[in-house]
Amino acid sequence: MPIKLDDTYQVDENKQWFKKWWPEGVPFNTTFEEKTTNEFLDKQVVKHSNENLIWFLDTWISYKQFQEYVKSFATALANLGIKKGDVVAIHLPNCPQYIVGYYAITRIGAIASGINPTYQPMEILHQLDIIKPKLLIVLDALYKTYIKPIVEESSLEIIVYTNLADLTDIISVKKIVGKFVKKIPTGKVDYPNAYRFKDLLKTKSNVPEIKINVKTHPATYIMTGGTTGLPKAAVLTHFNVVSNANQCKLWLGGERPCIGNIGILPLFHSFAHTVVMNTTIAVGGWIMLFPSPPSQTELCEEIEKLPCTEGLIYAGTEMLFKRLAELKRLKKRYPGVMGKLILCVSSAGPLHKAVHDAFIENTGGRIVEGYGLSEASPAVSAGNLFGESPIGSIGMPFPGTEWGIWPTEDFNSGPICVGNTDEKNFGIEHSGEICVAGPQVMLEYLNEPDETAEAILEYKGKLWLLTGDIGFMNEDGTIVIRDRKKQLIKHKGYSVFPKEVEELLMKHPDITEAAVAGLPHEEYGEVIKAWVSIKEDCHLSPQIIKEWATENMTLYKVPYSIAIVGELPKNVIGKVQRRALQIKDPLYIEKYGNSQ
Repeated sequence: MPIKLDDTYQVDENKQWFKKWWPEGVPFNTTFEEKTTNEFLDKQVVKHSNENLIWFLDTWISYKQFQEYVKSFATALANLGIKKGDVVAIHLPNCPQYIVGYYAITRIGAIASGINPTYQPMEILHQLDIIKPKLLIVLDALYKTYIKPIVEESSLEIIVYTNLADLTDIISVKKIVGKFVKKIPTGKVDYPNAYRFKDLLKTKSNVPEIKINVKTHPATYIMTGGTTGLPKAAVLTHFNVVSNANQCKLWLGGERPCIGNIGILPLFHSFAHTVVMNTTIAVGGWIMLFPSPPSQTELCEEIEKLPCTEGLIYAGTEMLFKRLAELKRLKKRYPGVMGKLILCVSSAGPLHKAVHDAFIENTGGRIVEGYGLSEASPAVSAGNLFGESPIGSIGMPFPGTEWGIWPTEDFNSGPICVGNTDEKNFGIEHSGEICVAGPQVMLEYLNEPDETAEAILEYKGKLWLLTGDIGFMNEDGTIVIRDRKKQLIKHKGYSVFPKEVEELLMKHPDITEAAVAGLPHEEYGEVIKAWVSIKEDCHLSPQIIKEWATENMTLYKVPYSIAIVGELPKNVIGKVQRRALQIKDPLYIEKYGNSQ
């Protein structure tokens, strides 16, 4: 008889994390509505129809106008033959077209998947090979360099291209974009089956009726490293993404009409997908959207200029908050910023106390550390934004979310600690793998049943996601992360997968082997080091390899340093031992000592 799973997502209200730091007014539990992304959107449009949803390059788009764009574009996609279950990839920087595209795609039961716009062609092709999209939405200025070289090798049949200015006041765009890049970036798209985004928006709305099972039908594929370090697609259902947006809404204090949300994080990333894009709609706010990261002075100027009277949500990495914390004379130069940054969440790495305190002092804002992963849509936990909050932990799990510590090598032996009152296995000596259960846990890895079976396991009628992160639970129910079971490198807030960088390096004709690992760095968190073996009689040097990597990889994946070695260390079955190289490196020894 199959296991009957509990999918009500109600958490025992006697758990330790509810007792000390839990934010006043945030419910312990909630009911998760079974809505599609667009039922979720439409509900908010009814309430906030004439309010603004997006600010982009001095142009405003209201909830009502946005919904009209979505319905027209969804109709156009259906007319082009995009059906329920088809995949549509989005290769755009942050812009309204990205958000319109996402909601239009999911409205007709197709599946959206964002692509990092800084990826090089072979990296893009790798993602396209995994997700098999039928249509691609691309910025015209990116097409020739990044898409044209690989389009014939992909599954793509249709290209939709757009320009940054397509949904904006062209006069404002020339003024603002011109200030930074001298002209509006543009480019020619010569693909035979190509359509202009702006033209498709003229389609008369007639969206086909589509039946969607929200708990099993994907809304989006988000690329992640999973447990092996190789990129794969996390399948997030409509139920996953809507539930997680509503969890974020509750954690931020409920609906907050007219509050702003700073959209600097790239929308293809799960953090921005949920905490910026979907959560803004959930709270009834508006997005301050930037096509590329502004300087701190530019950001402050916009905050002073725009209607931020209800305050601002700001999700980012520690580095973004560190820059604001260190911005000199902020109080005097930008008094209108003071006290506006009221709901700030730092994730993708630890928030150090020094940065936390300096940020609050310099901005008058409020900031906590959060935790998530793409496989959890991604938001799992955060500190208390409305009262005293613990420093050095990842806070408390969101309403409807449970977490616990399991043995790293044997989930089936049962948990070490799940936050029950009568437990005694708290503290660092009871470290293990952090596991999470809740409505935000992904359905699966796309076409990876073995990987899925290793990542999601059943315990007492609940499905638990094994995060790959190692930590321990404090007696107050908060969790501290110690290390990563996965060998992800966290560089400047980005997740870098060593195996992917190794495979990319080995595409160089003269590199025969490569090993990649992270090394500690005070400013960047970690930096990437590569150890490579090369062919005899070739003339490669670390600098030449680095120059080649810069041409063929996204900047944050390029190794910080490279060592050429005779042969890489291997175990008895021939597997390269990254760890053996990592612990002998001077930067590692300087940080952690020579005892390992």
